Amino acid sequence: MKKIAIIGGGIIGLTLANYLDSTKFDVTLFDEGIGQATGASAGIISPWLSKRRNKKWYQLAKDGAAFFPKLIQDLTLDETIYSTCGTLLLREQHSLLSLAELAEERKQEAPEIGEIQLLTAEQTQQQLPLLTPAPALYVSGGGRLDGRAYLSHATKQAEANGVTIIREKATIHPLNESWQITSLTHNLEVDAVALTAGPFVQPLLKNLDYDVDIRPQKGQLLAFDTPYKESHHWPVAMLDGEADLIPFMNGKILLGATHENEGGWDLTPTQAAFEQLVSGTQKFLTDPTFFLNQTPHYLVGTRAYTSDFAPFFGPLENNLVVASGLGSSGLTTGPYIGYLLANYFNTTTWQTEQYQKPLTTYIKKPC
Repeated sequence: MKKIAIIGGGIIGLTLANYLDSTKFDVTLFDEGIGQATGASAGIISPWLSKRRNKKWYQLAKDGAAFFPKLIQDLTLDETIYSTCGTLLLREQHSLLSLAELAEERKQEAPEIGEIQLLTAEQTQQQLPLLTPAPALYVSGGGRLDGRAYLSHATKQAEANGVTIIREKATIHPLNESWQITSLTHNLEVDAVALTAGPFVQPLLKNLDYDVDIRPQKGQLLAFDTPYKESHHWPVAMLDGEADLIPFMNGKILLGATHENEGGWDLTPTQAAFEQLVSGTQKFLTDPTFFLNQTPHYLVGTRAYTSDFAPFFGPLENNLVVASGLGSSGLTTGPYIGYLLANYFNTTTWQTEQYQKPLTTYIKKPC
């Protein structure tokens, strides 16, 4: 039985751990748990209306969204973790018309987008009563994922499948035909390694003499406990601006998230983030002071971004795979990337040119 170490227990690493063939591999996952983006996230799974020009990214995000029914079944996710709740897009009327045309076009290759409907102002408020009446585009296939709940559930599933999880920082060192993984209390020799530690992939690969195109970005999300206990029936709302509105169970409503390039590794909650996110929602709310009058719980994490805002993942060298750079679409693309990496280990099959540029675009040996 081959030994595999996974360094990074976010959405990629834990999905990978759950899909590795337990009859072939003895799996150990290392995760320090500091600044993890997935654990501080909750997101909208609805990539079909994005106007990003990167066609490879869209193909990955589209297939990532289509992967969720399999993920739900394989990992037995319930609606407290993932729910197909529908998505509302609030934009100016002329933008809504063009987005509806884009949605119909993309539905040809992505039937999971579901029903597409231009809503009147009154219909929008009926769908999500916090919103002031305004026209919106609705797609029924949109979903919401609670990143922290997913990690908790996937951890239990992995441990039940025999994965050893070590809550320590780890480093990697090459041996002749294998790898040495060192942490505070462990020193393992393994046959293969997966580096899935978000922005921390950079120092891990630096130790192997690679330069990596990754930068850390601070993200803050606000979680409010509200009296709207029927909130789990509401769709998510992609507002015109940075703040999205994500209703969860039992009145829990999230606003977010910020994209703070200068924040880097800092995990301190800030009043500036509160003001930015709350002010970004006010013009969309029936009561503009609704969130001002409540005390939020902050979720703060560090995302990994590349220069072109696209992820990279796959085999780098002798039994070493890497994945990072997911940015703010990690909840959509991360599980599918973890699944693809598991398939590589399980079958040695790898073909992802439709999803990304070559790894050498982002990872290089210095001259």
